[in-house]
Amino acid sequence: MIEIKKNMNKKEIDDYVNNVLNKMTLEEKVKQMSGNGLFLKVLLDHGFGRRVYDAAGSERFNIPPFKFTDGPRGVIIPSSTCFPVSMARGASWDVDLEQRIGDVIGKEVRAHGGNLFGGVCINNLRHPSWGRAQETYGEDSFLIGEFGAALTRGVQKHNVMATAKHYAANSIENARFKINVKMNERTLREIYLPHFKRCLDEGCATIMSAYNKVRGKYCGHNDYLLRDILKGEWNFQGFVHSDWLHGLKDTVKGITGGLDVEMPRAKFYRFGRIKKALQKGKISEKMIDEAAGRVMRTILRFITKEDPQTYEHSLIGCKEHRKIALEAAEKSMVLLKNENDILPLNRNKTNKLAVFGRLAKIRNTGDHGSSNVHNKEIVTPIKGIRTFIGNSIELFYNDGKDMKTVIDIAKQADIAIIVVGLTHKDEGEYARELRTGGDRENLALSNDHVELIESVSAENKNCIVVLIGGSAITMEEWKDKVPAILMAWYSGMEGGTALAKILFGEVNPGGKLPFTIPKNPNDLPFFDKNADEIEYGYYHGYTLFDKKDLKSAFPFGFGLSYTSFKYSNLRTVVNDDKIRASVDIMNTGKVAGDEVVQLYIGFENSNIDRPVKLLRGFSRVHIKPNEVKNVNFEVPLKSITWYNSKSKSWEIEKINYTLYVGSSSREKDLLSTQFNLS
Repeated sequence: MIEIKKNMNKKEIDDYVNNVLNKMTLEEKVKQMSGNGLFLKVLLDHGFGRRVYDAAGSERFNIPPFKFTDGPRGVIIPSSTCFPVSMARGASWDVDLEQRIGDVIGKEVRAHGGNLFGGVCINNLRHPSWGRAQETYGEDSFLIGEFGAALTRGVQKHNVMATAKHYAANSIENARFKINVKMNERTLREIYLPHFKRCLDEGCATIMSAYNKVRGKYCGHNDYLLRDILKGEWNFQGFVHSDWLHGLKDTVKGITGGLDVEMPRAKFYRFGRIKKALQKGKISEKMIDEAAGRVMRTILRFITKEDPQTYEHSLIGCKEHRKIALEAAEKSMVLLKNENDILPLNRNKTNKLAVFGRLAKIRNTGDHGSSNVHNKEIVTPIKGIRTFIGNSIELFYNDGKDMKTVIDIAKQADIAIIVVGLTHKDEGEYARELRTGGDRENLALSNDHVELIESVSAENKNCIVVLIGGSAITMEEWKDKVPAILMAWYSGMEGGTALAKILFGEVNPGGKLPFTIPKNPNDLPFFDKNADEIEYGYYHGYTLFDKKDLKSAFPFGFGLSYTSFKYSNLRTVVNDDKIRASVDIMNTGKVAGDEVVQLYIGFENSNIDRPVKLLRGFSRVHIKPNEVKNVNFEVPLKSITWYNSKSKSWEIEKINYTLYVGSSSREKDLLSTQFNLS
C-alpha cells in the first residue's frame, strides 16, 4: 500500500486513491458521499454553527474527513472575527483586501479544527429584494468573480478547501426550495456562470449546489450543470456537495446528475438506498467510484500540503484580525450625498451631537442564518461615536420612538445623525418558523424610519442619514430633505469604529456601490418571492438601465469622497490578445483619498444583442493632494467574447469597440476612446 506523505503530487494522490478504491467495500465508498450527522450535534451544542461538521474520511486508509464550517462574513463558530458582509466588501472594490480577509478566515478555520470553508458566496444579485443579497458581492458577474477568486486565494493558502456557492442561479430566497429558473443559453453562460468559472480557475476546491431548479431540474440533480459544464467543459477536479438538508431529493437523480456528497447527513445517499439502486441497474459502481474518488483526492490534495504556519486557538478573533475587519468597514462605506460639504464633521466646531434611531444601539451585523458570525464584541454606531469623541462633544442619543422628544433634541443639536435601515428581521436567510429573514417586498425604509428622518430634518438642517443594510434601499421620498447620506452596510464587529472615523474625517470614504439603486423599483426586473417558476432575462442592474436608458437614483460604481479627482490622458492599444489601457488621475482636492477607477468595454456597434457596456477592469488607488497617478489595465480579449448558442462556442466580434474609464458606470463620469478588432 502506498503511504500518505507530505506534499504528494497529483500522480501520487491518484495512485493512492485508485489503490484505495480497489480495496474499499461498497459501504466504505458510500461513506465518502455524505456528512456524518448534524441533529445530535446541534442538540448537544444548543445551536447550529458551534463546531465544524465532518463528512467522508476513512480511518482504515488514513484519509481524514473534511470538516465544514460556514461563512461568508467570517467563520460562524463563536468568537471568530466578524467582517462586514460580502456586499459591503464588494463596495470596497479592493481585491487585495478581500484576499487578506480570506487569509484571516483560512487561519481561523484551521484554528477551529476545520479544513473546509463553505463561504465563497457568489450568486448574482439579479434584484435587490433578494433576502440574501448581503452574502454576495454585487450585481456584476465580473466584480463577483474577482472577489470570489480573491477570497478563495486567501482561504486556500492555509490548506483549507474553499466552496463556491450556490451553483447556480440562486437569487430568490423564500421560494428557493421549489422555484424553477428558466433562461436561455446566452443568459446562463454570460450572466450566471462566469463568476463560478473564475473561482474554479483560481483553484477553488469544491462547489455547493443550489436548492432551486434550473430548466426543470434541481441543481443537485442537474447533469447539464454538474456533469456537462462543470466536470466536462470546465474540467473541474474537485467535488460537488449539496446545500444542507434539502439540497438532494432523489438517490438516483443525485448520483446520475453528478452530485458527489449529500450534506450534512445521509438521507438519499444511505448505503441501503444506493445498494438497491445498484442492484436495479439505475446507477453503476463506476459512478460511486467517481464520486468517492473525487472526495478523497480533494481531501488529500489539501491535507498533505505543508502548512505555512501553526494555527493556535489564540488566532481566533485576535487583535490583528480585528484590524483587518476595521479596514474592511472603513473601505466599504459609500458616501452617496454630501451637500455643502457637511461631512466630515469638525470636532472643534461641534458642541452638541444627537444620534437618533434604535439601529444605532443594537448589534446589527447581518442575517441570523447560516452566515451569522457569533461574536459578542460588536462595536455599535453609538458606541463607536461615543468612544471617538470622548468628552469633547456633548452627545445625545434617542431611539426615535417618541417624536416629541426627537424634535426637542433635534432643535438643540448642532449636528443630527440618523441611523436607519434594516436588520435580520427584514432580510436574510428565510426562517418561516422564526419569522425572520427572507426576501424584501419593499425596497424603501419602513414608515417609522422615514418619519424619523422627516421629523429630524425639518428641525435640523445639519443632518446625516446613515443607512444600514445589505442591498439597495430606495430613498426618493426623503433624500432631497437631508444634506448627507452614508451607506454603512452591516459593517462587522468594528463597524461603529469605522463609522465614527469616517464621520469625523479621520478616514476619507472611498467605497463605491456594487449595484444600482433605482429611482423607481418598477424599473427593475420582475421579482416574485413566492414564485414557482420565473424567467431570468439577459439584462439586470446597470446593463438593464443602460439598455433602456433608465435614470437611477445612484448608478452602479458610484461613490463620493471628501476630495475630488480629475481623469485625463486615456490611451488604449490592442496587442498580444490583450487590450491595454492607461489613464492619469489627479487628486484636485485638499486631502488624500482612494479612488476606484473603473474600466468598461462598450458594445454599441455589435451586430447582436449585447449590453451597452460591461465592467472589465477596476483598481482602487490612493492619491495624495495634487498628486497624479497613472493607472494601467490589461483586459484579455477573451473577456469581451459572447456565447454563440448555435455553434456552442465563445466568439469575438470584429467591430469597433468603445473603452470607457471613470469613476462610475454613469456616462458623464467616464472618459472614452475607441479600438478596432476588424
